[in-house]
Parts: sequence; C-alpha cells; structure tokens
Amino acid sequence: MSSPLSGPGRGSVSASAPPAPGENEITAARALLATLALDGALVTGDAIHAQAETAQLVPERGGDYLFALKANRPAMLEAVVACFADPPEALESFETTDADHGRIETRCHRVTHDVEWLFGNRAEPGEPVMPGLATLACVTATRTATRTATRGEGAPSTRYYLSSAPLTPQRFANAVRSHWAIENSLHWVLDVTFDEDAARNRADNGPENLAILRRLTLNLLRTARPKLPISRKRKRSGWSDAFARSVIGQMR
Repeated sequence: MSSPLSGPGRGSVSASAPPAPGENEITAARALLATLALDGALVTGDAIHAQAETAQLVPERGGDYLFALKANRPAMLEAVVACFADPPEALESFETTDADHGRIETRCHRVTHDVEWLFGNRAEPGEPVMPGLATLACVTATRTATRTATRGEGAPSTRYYLSSAPLTPQRFANAVRSHWAIENSLHWVLDVTFDEDAARNRADNGPENLAILRRLTLNLLRTARPKLPISRKRKRSGWSDAFARSVIGQMR
C-alpha cells in the first residue's frame, strides 16, 4: 500500500508497520492508516486491500483510495470485466508508451464513473459496498519486441481498479505508475542493494529494528547527492568517512 508524496520526501519511506501477532497485512495496513493524516492523498493498494473496512478508513482520514481488483472479489471482477468489454458508452482513454529492455510497451487507460449498477443484483450476496466508490478503471498493456528475440511479447494484459476519487484517465495512469514505481525504488533496492531477503535475524524485535534502520538509511542515501546511484553511495560511505558524514549530514 502506498501514498504518493510530493516535495523533498518523494520516494522516501514515510511509515511502516509489521502485523501484530495473530494478524496479517490487511489489519496492519488499517492500523497504520489510522495513524496518518491523508488530506489530499491518493492511497494505492494491491487487491488484498480492496475491502470495505479499508476503503471506509481512507476517506475518514481525508484521502481517496485506488485499489486493484482481482480474483479475490470474483463476482465484482466478473462484472467490471464485462463492463469494460462492452461499455454502455464510449469511454475516454489515455495512452502511454515506454521503450526499454528491447521492447515497447503501450498502455491504454480507461475509466468510467458509472458505478451505481455494480451494487445491484450482480453483487455477491451479503457483500459490503465499497464506500465512496466513484471510479472503475482499467489499463491494458501491450508489449512489442524491438529486437530479433521475441522475449517480452505476448497477448495484451488488462488490470482493473476501484477508486473513491473521480479520476481522469491521465490521473489514473499517473497513480498506477507511481504505485508500481515503489517496487523498483523501494523493495527492489532493499533486496538487491541491502540484501534484505538474505537476512537471517528472526528472534524478538531484531527483524523489525533492522528493517527500520535499512529504510532510514535508504531515505538518507536517496536525499544525499541524488544523481548518484544508491549502490554507489552506499559503497562510498563504507570507503570514506568524509563521504559518510556528508550523507549523515542530510538528516534533519
């Protein structure tokens, strides 16, 4: 789950919370959201968070939600897929194109604000309504190889989303891109540069404490000399006390 930030904190870890004993990622996310002021924020989350209680909490804290919709909500997903396959009217769209790693990826983003029908007879029996739902959205991605190899090509893939914000296709595209950027700018960096997945500490508060230190360190490295790669700044901090002091000096 994420909330895109602007200003100097962009791309930094603002908060994290491990699940309490006997609980899971869903309840941990709700506990964390309850401590945050979300005024004006668009909170994005994976399909596991597309639940009424979580959706209710975000607007109560002043923000809007954008949650992925997948097979964990089968009846709702089936209805939304059918809606975009044969929409009652022409839908506004926004396209983006990226070229990287020997392929071109084109994404077509579409939205509809006609959502009232979703909670009629098609809804799952007893299923709670998604509070404040204002937008249904989908993005269809198509990959084309630019080299002789065809790796990366395949049938178009489509993902679906629910949001309490009246999103335009362009704002929806920006929000989805920001959410997936977390994988590259946070989780991938922690795994590859900090070797987090190989950590062997398991007892007591050790895992949580070290996770906090890694994220604090990542925030510092991201702020200091932003044009240098994180891995290079981390190495130079170990080689040079002067460089390490220049990084730590960014802490305020």
